[in-house]
Amino acid sequence: MKTLLHEREKMLHKLAHYLPAQFPLKDFVHHNTLHAYQHLPFHKAMKLAAEQFGYRTYLGLDEYREKYQNGKISDAALNRAIKAQTNEGTLGEWREKLILKTYDMMTLPKVGRLRSLWKNHFRINLDKEVYPLLFRTVGNYLDQGVALWSMPENSEGFMATVRALDQKSSCSLFRTKTIRELAQKADLTLEKLLQRIVGDELFFEQYLFDTQFAHPGWSGMVNVACESPEFLLHPRKISLRDFIVFELLLELDVLESKLGEKFQSLAAACDLETTNFMDESELDEKDLVQIIWQEAFENSFFDQVLVGIAQQKPVENKERSRFQAVFCIDDRSGSLRTYIEQVEPRAQTFGAAGFFNLAVFFRPEHGQFRIKICPNPVHPEHIIVEREAKKRHKRETTMGRGHQSMFTGWITAQTLGFWSALKMTKNIFLPGESPLMVSSFQHMDPKGKLRLERLNEELEDDCKVGFTPEEMIDRTEGYAGYDCGACSGRPGSVNARAAAAIANRVDVREGLAKRGIFIPDDTRFIGVLHDTTRDEIQSYDVKNLDEKAQKEHKEIKEIMRTALQRNAVERARRFTYINHKKSAGQVHNEVKKRAVSLFEPRPEWNHATNALCIVGRRDNTRNLFLDRRAFLQSYDYKSDPSGQVLGSILGAITPVCGGINLEYYFSRVDNMRLGAGSKLPHNVMGLIGVANGMEGDLRTGLPYQMVNIHDPLRLMMVIEHDPEAVLNAIRSNPDIYEWYANEWIVLTVVHPETRELFRFQKEVFEPYESTCKQVPETASISNLINEIEGNIPIHQLI
Repeated sequence: MKTLLHEREKMLHKLAHYLPAQFPLKDFVHHNTLHAYQHLPFHKAMKLAAEQFGYRTYLGLDEYREKYQNGKISDAALNRAIKAQTNEGTLGEWREKLILKTYDMMTLPKVGRLRSLWKNHFRINLDKEVYPLLFRTVGNYLDQGVALWSMPENSEGFMATVRALDQKSSCSLFRTKTIRELAQKADLTLEKLLQRIVGDELFFEQYLFDTQFAHPGWSGMVNVACESPEFLLHPRKISLRDFIVFELLLELDVLESKLGEKFQSLAAACDLETTNFMDESELDEKDLVQIIWQEAFENSFFDQVLVGIAQQKPVENKERSRFQAVFCIDDRSGSLRTYIEQVEPRAQTFGAAGFFNLAVFFRPEHGQFRIKICPNPVHPEHIIVEREAKKRHKRETTMGRGHQSMFTGWITAQTLGFWSALKMTKNIFLPGESPLMVSSFQHMDPKGKLRLERLNEELEDDCKVGFTPEEMIDRTEGYAGYDCGACSGRPGSVNARAAAAIANRVDVREGLAKRGIFIPDDTRFIGVLHDTTRDEIQSYDVKNLDEKAQKEHKEIKEIMRTALQRNAVERARRFTYINHKKSAGQVHNEVKKRAVSLFEPRPEWNHATNALCIVGRRDNTRNLFLDRRAFLQSYDYKSDPSGQVLGSILGAITPVCGGINLEYYFSRVDNMRLGAGSKLPHNVMGLIGVANGMEGDLRTGLPYQMVNIHDPLRLMMVIEHDPEAVLNAIRSNPDIYEWYANEWIVLTVVHPETRELFRFQKEVFEPYESTCKQVPETASISNLINEIEGNIPIHQLI
């Protein structure tokens, strides 16, 4: 019996490993969609995922061939990819296959074949019969605040709640008396249900995969809620096992109602195949064609970047800068950094982790819940509390609970409803702010105060309120360790404001000086939030600066204003209804209106077109136009000859940048199954996810409106250092090493002194010669924006 239970636990664990791992909406962060395959080499994993689940893991051949005809895939890169991937046949033969030969690219997934027999053999559509009730029930159980009436909860969990609800209700959840009675049995097991439905134990696992991957969104969310209940504001006790038991009960209920209590199981009624649906197969010609095209596509772009960086010659500048600005490594910050440096050449900009080594919760003064503003895997021990905040979120008049009853609802519809319709119509033609809009600036009241110092052992929600001076010194010093900058999908304004306030403290600076870190007496830190949608900034605690510093800050804000306008112009070239050739001020105003437009599904493109992460000195990229495609992490190899600090950096940015990149990659190549489809019919479900229409599966991945301009390239990590030091850095963390050894991220190195290029393949660094010899030059970014549509090639700024 113990062996049987152990096998069932292993089966559920395996199933959970393959399910999507997307967190609820409030904690939406990017991750590798196909994380279950990351232990395999990238291309082998792509074939296996396609065969098992029917995922599309590459672009179509027509798309590759079109990119080749348009010059986005170069002949040199294509020839190199052919030679690298093939052992037989001539270059000419393979080029003919790649460019002209027709292939059947349709892949029938193994997962889903077994359960489909109910529809094909018995003519019963279990999806149609089961899903409406299944999704409504689990959605209401997990609801975080949308439903007017919450589902009653039993302390023993989801199935206990279902039993109690069914027992006390006059109308049962089930159609047949036998299933209603069966659901009430405490000793009900998966084995009993699967034995009745499937019949043969050899197919139990396959049937479970079939059922759960018919709706991977809900199954994945249930598993997340089980494994990480702390990510729900209102935690609910639920397990994947209970969810599956309920679904199988609903299936059995349908089958008995239509076929009778003595219906034949699948194994008894059909001749089932006994092959392992998880079996792997070797790469064939069709696979090699896709691999070659993808490698050529990636290298056509990567080689431009590598030769551009290799041609830069960083020069040490000992002149004191006018001001320094530390940005998040976010690819959307790269263009703004360029414009700041153009407007004020004496400015220095840096890229680093955006949560500033402050792993904390934040409780707004008028907020009901605390908010996590640090990487998801980290559990904070501290909380920052807001006080004396005047600003509160506005409320939409028609959204209150009092308007939802039958009588008041009718009154509201006849009165305020017409006014709401007029406001909606007005917003279409004259976009403006509304209480329903989401803004990073609403995250915190700039006039409120943050309680940063802990004077006693006060706790709130089991967290220490604030930091001791010694902890402040540790956090400020440790910031050089470059921890992860993901703020759980939230603005980093609290982190920036708190880090600036801590670094301005005299006792903190004195403590840092004792550790060999000296901050000039006249240096002042200011926390600033950049809204990347509106291209606006907000500064915090400026009133605490002395008169001289306030004057300098005012001048810097003017520099930032000019840079933000130019940045808005560059972004606007992607926006259909904005003429980016107008004056910068006019374009910026149009961009801000677009951000609050009711009918605009693309207020910004987020991380679309991301393809690079560059770790090194700013001089490597300062004179390159990267078209907002690079995450930029500041790092000086001279201060870290062994690569120890580099290991910490890569430990943080590898899963963050790699996760962003791969979610965009898979959402682009298969938007319907690995993405979220069009966002236009999306409905928010229980504040945990979105579904198409009223009763669909939760959508994972990214919507079409975020990825349709994206080129699906794996991330290339470019590091400025000696290859041996980089190898030591990635080997120091096995989880990180897997990303590079299996080439889910393409790793390259630029030697800081010789400027030689190296590429990491088959777990060794080999010298690499770019197929591109020179990048084009330009004296004007404006010319590039006006002359080139789509993604702009790398250019040297002169």
